[in-house]
Amino acid sequence: MTVPSHAKPHPRGGLYFEDFTVGHVFHHRLTRTVTQMDNMLFSNMTLNPQPLHIDAHFCATETEWGRPLMNSLFTLGLMIGISVNDTTVGTTIANLGMTDVKFPAPLFEGDTVNVTTEVVATRESKSRPDAGIVDFIHRAYKQDGTLVAECRRQAFMRKRPAA
Repeated sequence: MTVPSHAKPHPRGGLYFEDFTVGHVFHHRLTRTVTQMDNMLFSNMTLNPQPLHIDAHFCATETEWGRPLMNSLFTLGLMIGISVNDTTVGTTIANLGMTDVKFPAPLFEGDTVNVTTEVVATRESKSRPDAGIVDFIHRAYKQDGTLVAECRRQAFMRKRPAA
């Protein structure tokens, strides 16, 4: 992670609205190797019976992949989750939306995910003087550098408390 030099993080580590600079790219330190258990648990917890994620025989005999794909919503959640420690822990009021979600390449069990976050826009809140909105583009890559997920996220962020 590279924190902007002017940033003074929240005690939990997240950055305040004023700390985000358009164009800054965070290279997150956390990485995660995804497992069959991740896929099974997430798919079952979300009541998703798609055999593409949970049935190895189906995948071996009836898909072009030959093995289960990681559940894309797990991948989305993991990607954003990896970014939290470096960006928004303790300072997010709420997520306002996630758009332009893409999964350009497959992710399989045993792949290791790493993530970058780019700050693409900031604006003051029109309704709350103590908050602002930050637009992030999160990108997840597997170990060989292949982009496996991307999304734009708008986060409603706390401003730094008055001293």
